[in-house]
Amino acid sequence: MKQSKPDRPLLLVNIGQLITLRSESGNLGPRRGHKLKQLGIIENGAVLCVGGKIALVSRTADALRDAWLKNNRNKVIELDCHGQVVLPGFVDSHTHPAFLSPRLLDFEKRISGATYEQIAGSGGGIRSSVEEVRKADKTVLVEKILARFQEMAEQGTTTVEAKSGYGLSVESELKSLEAIQAAAELWPGTVVSTLLGAHAVPKEFKDRAQEYVDVVCDEMIPQTSARKLARFVDVFTERGAFTAEDTQKIFEAAARHGMEVRAHVGQLSETALQPLLRFHPASLDHLDHVNEADIAQLAERDTVATLVPGANYFLGTRDFPPARKLIDAGVAVALATDYNPGSSPTPSMPFVMSLACTQMKMSPAEAIAAATVNGACALRLQKRKGSIEAGKDADLAVFDAVDYREIPYWFASDRCAFTVAAGHSEELE
Repeated sequence: MKQSKPDRPLLLVNIGQLITLRSESGNLGPRRGHKLKQLGIIENGAVLCVGGKIALVSRTADALRDAWLKNNRNKVIELDCHGQVVLPGFVDSHTHPAFLSPRLLDFEKRISGATYEQIAGSGGGIRSSVEEVRKADKTVLVEKILARFQEMAEQGTTTVEAKSGYGLSVESELKSLEAIQAAAELWPGTVVSTLLGAHAVPKEFKDRAQEYVDVVCDEMIPQTSARKLARFVDVFTERGAFTAEDTQKIFEAAARHGMEVRAHVGQLSETALQPLLRFHPASLDHLDHVNEADIAQLAERDTVATLVPGANYFLGTRDFPPARKLIDAGVAVALATDYNPGSSPTPSMPFVMSLACTQMKMSPAEAIAAATVNGACALRLQKRKGSIEAGKDADLAVFDAVDYREIPYWFASDRCAFTVAAGHSEELE
């Protein structure tokens, strides 16, 4: 069962830098342009969490004068965060945790010069994870997924979008979503599930891709919706995977069954975004290849461009997503790990933020906003997640750092002291 709300309130005091990400205008939409740098820093800050929600955000001196806190301080668990940075728990809005084993053979082939598409064409890639998932008992999948959620939390993540996509049959996709749901019940953080039946065409449908698209539309989506196993439907829209026309057909099926949509698009080649934007996707992810006209269209919408530079790093690509071009044009940009066994086996949002700064020329402030409040917008959770404000979920990440810029600066180094998810922290145990 999901952990119940903590009985005792939690108070963090003497916070060196409290990064609130509160909106100066009160607008709940994604941050764009110069607003992506507005962190809402409080020095010597304090946060009071009650019943899994944030109750008070202020300077420590002001918090200790609060009438309720004065009367109830003996009931509160108090943590001194002197010399630490506290920010909203990271929202990792693009992950693929429902697999069993790493793809070490693919790793070696890539080192020897094989491309992503060459590996997939020889039977590696996504399809190489499918057989294991199809054979696996659900309890084994649950254990693997839960361990991955816990590893993400150790590096500051409290909200995760989790995709299926390594079953590629009705039975195995539903099993994967059930396993994600079961793991989520055992983890204090928040999990948003996504059906990614359209991740690749399985080998039994070789040369019959349209028949497989029909299976996704006529069987996977209706059953997922009826059993409330996922909020979103995703499609890998790319050459060698699914066409823009396939994606539109799948999006139409999702809409008929009351499910929201998102897509992988523009990772290896350019796809026109206009036909997809009419479905109001929450997020379009990767976008390594995107034209000026589509950037202008994105700038006018609340669809978030979720960039996943961990994949570019691990695949050894020369170019990274055009973050500066997108941000400067007014597109809402988020960052995510794309955690998966083939192209981005990292659970670390701080590492992704470091890549965003060094390889995509985002500032540390932009990277933090993209990893928190804009990640929440990519999951349409911004009313609950992504900033430290009264009434929002008590999801916090505490780092051993004097300055927030240290979080992306110390790359490949875990400086997260602890996380608080829905008011719960292992620090309290």
